[in-house]
Amino acid sequence: MSTVFNFTFVPWFRSVAPYIHKFRNQVFVIGLTGEGIEAGKLASIAQDIAMIQAMGVKIVLVHGFRPQVNEQLRLRGHAAQTSHGMRITDTVALDCAQEAAGQLRYEIEAAFSQGLPNTPMAGARVRVISGNFITARPVGLIDGVDFMHSGLVRKVDTEGIQRSLELGALVLISPFGFSPTGEAFNLGMEDVATSVATALQSDKLIFLTEVPGIRVDANDAESDIDTELPLADAKRLVASLPPATQPTDPAFYLTHCIRACEGGVERSHIIPFALDGSLLLEIYVHDGIGTMVVDEKLESMREATIDDVSGILTVIEPFEKDGTLVKRDRTEIERDAGLYSIIEHDGVIFGCAALYPYPEERTGEMAALTVLPDTQSQGDGERLLKRIEARARAQGLQSIFVLTTRTQHWFLKRGFVQVNADWLPEARKRKYNWDRKSLVLMKKLT
Repeated sequence: MSTVFNFTFVPWFRSVAPYIHKFRNQVFVIGLTGEGIEAGKLASIAQDIAMIQAMGVKIVLVHGFRPQVNEQLRLRGHAAQTSHGMRITDTVALDCAQEAAGQLRYEIEAAFSQGLPNTPMAGARVRVISGNFITARPVGLIDGVDFMHSGLVRKVDTEGIQRSLELGALVLISPFGFSPTGEAFNLGMEDVATSVATALQSDKLIFLTEVPGIRVDANDAESDIDTELPLADAKRLVASLPPATQPTDPAFYLTHCIRACEGGVERSHIIPFALDGSLLLEIYVHDGIGTMVVDEKLESMREATIDDVSGILTVIEPFEKDGTLVKRDRTEIERDAGLYSIIEHDGVIFGCAALYPYPEERTGEMAALTVLPDTQSQGDGERLLKRIEARARAQGLQSIFVLTTRTQHWFLKRGFVQVNADWLPEARKRKYNWDRKSLVLMKKLT
């Protein structure tokens, strides 16, 4: 049993460790809906947030309270009123909102005071700081509708929040704001979280919501979740959808994610509170489980540097072990790092290829073309091939070649032809392993 555990734990931890390192000292703003708290998810979410903070992430938590306010109104026999997707906050609704906010703040602080039960961190309490960080202004009248005590964020006390974060505290913000004259306004959690994330220029804005994310087909409730949505595509999608009036409408949270990205927040996420551990899965697993809106694709292709050697080794080692690639030691890759092109996603390398030129023969060898198994069949191998071809043309080479024992069909489909080993440049022919009997495939560059 322990051996099986080791084989599952070690690869998992190796895949997670780069994200733990990357996110240390970053600022995440998390918007938790009141529906999530009503559904009884607060305890588990608080534990996950405590773990994330323990790994060095600075957390600002903004809570919502829609269902809690509605319940207070129901108990008073007062109907909830909404318009244009916002609550109309009369005097009674304002009292209910203040009461609900006070109760929820107490519950959230209590949840973080428990540490991590049944773990070595059981006694590690999370210090929570809250305060009047938000200055608000009234919504006013829209299309003749008076929103009364409903407001919008006017200003965020970034200095106060940052000072609290530097003390190692979690900053808790309720959806309330005050005018310079002391008037209270009921705010939307989404507006507050987006405004705070933009003002802080946070690294992430994460909405823990009642929806699983944005589906590939927004009109099909059974279609897959779109795990990464470029900003331009998100804007086109929102433009094609009817205006959002309910939180479950596809455009509701997406509109706020777009606003955050346009305001300088690189990554905004929509994830479900219903899935246990959704925060951890979204942050520390490569593809996540919800929808991430990004200003541009996080995937990039570039030439490698010496700092990328460990990542390259991680990619190629499994293929060296099964014999697909010839083994290369670290010293060789460090020496030749500049010959490699890599594909990385959010700082993690998952594909590489190298070009070894033979300028006198006007050809070059493409070596170590590799893509991690989890991301194969997505066209990245072909993108690396085109990158190597472009590098070869830039160096005045007229052809490239590969040596392979198992993947010849992939190359043949992409314009390579088989040639005799005697075709190889003399310097490469001297290093050819005649016992391995690798096929030599060549492609002319036009």
